[in-house]
Amino acid sequence: MRTRKGMMGAGTRRALLSGGLIAGALAALVLGPSARAQGSAPKGERVVNIYNWSDYIDPKVLEAFTKETGIKVVYDTYDNNEILETKLLAGRSGYDVVAPSGPFLQRLIRAGVFQPLDKAKVPNLVHAWPEIAARLATYDPGNTYAVDYMWGTTGIGVNLGLVRERLGAGQPLNTWSLVLTPGLMAKLKDCGVMLLDSPEDLIPSMLPFYGFKPDSKRWDDITQVTDALFKVRGSVRKFHSSEYINGLANGDLCLAVGYSGDVMQAKKRADEAKNGIEIAYVVPREGALMWFDALAIPKDAPHAAEAHAFLDYMMRPEVAAANTNFVSYASGNGAAKKFVKPEILANTGIYPDEATMQRLSSNTAWDDRTQRFVTRSWTRVRTGR
Repeated sequence: MRTRKGMMGAGTRRALLSGGLIAGALAALVLGPSARAQGSAPKGERVVNIYNWSDYIDPKVLEAFTKETGIKVVYDTYDNNEILETKLLAGRSGYDVVAPSGPFLQRLIRAGVFQPLDKAKVPNLVHAWPEIAARLATYDPGNTYAVDYMWGTTGIGVNLGLVRERLGAGQPLNTWSLVLTPGLMAKLKDCGVMLLDSPEDLIPSMLPFYGFKPDSKRWDDITQVTDALFKVRGSVRKFHSSEYINGLANGDLCLAVGYSGDVMQAKKRADEAKNGIEIAYVVPREGALMWFDALAIPKDAPHAAEAHAFLDYMMRPEVAAANTNFVSYASGNGAAKKFVKPEILANTGIYPDEATMQRLSSNTAWDDRTQRFVTRSWTRVRTGR
């Protein structure tokens, strides 16, 4: 929106709007990377340099922040965690606020990349959603270094008409067997199947289907998932982490494994186009992965005071809700829910009900040796070699 969390692709689950729209809206706030990279600003000018996922914030929020505080926002974007990780590990990135996903946050904390939050400077942290903060603590014990920005799930998006036509009305859709059974996938090949180019999403999500823990690091467990994906890869049109949005919306795909907000965006586009395409998002009954994007401050941030001011502003319930209303992802701000559009809050694909929440799990970072094993295994799935 990694890929959001993927290792191989360059897509993004956050491709919610056309690049032209977001670029135009942010034009007054964004400088090129070369101008921003050193964190420079005219003497006496207050500035905060932000590095966030593409199309992942309401531009009006940035404008209002500058108007209220006098702090200029310099806003750069990326579309996968690896780009962010590389910049931060190299040091002197010039960024003040960044938004890593859970396992990457964990790994970067271990590498000493971030500074502890001065929580006295972020009083709006009291609005953090306790359950989400507790789950984020899997990666950031004590919520010492980061606060959740957005969260969501990895599940299955289906074109109900095309899938029912090929599989029949009695075929359950809320199960990973829909994706992992070669016979079922073969029947869907002609109408288009796309899977995330993201082993860090797919493997932990699918491990429970085989009775394994979603955070298993056992190579045999991981191999069972990648072997199953290898067997169905012939029915997969493409492994990509953003193209499925338009594919579902315009009827070019009948099934995609993707991110909750992206599938809901595809549904929204189809509904707005009145093209007769009915898109549904399902969380498999065996369980699914819950992901988190968190805001953190690099240890060498040139404008730490402004970074804390920005985090505090983002944690205002009304501001957090404005961002959720703009991008259709759930906010980690519990108090924001009363300001979220009713149709978004009521959508269980975005804000899961309690029963669904119990089926959601988180994955921690793989160690370096396992990461290399996963990379090799995933390359085999993608290439067939």
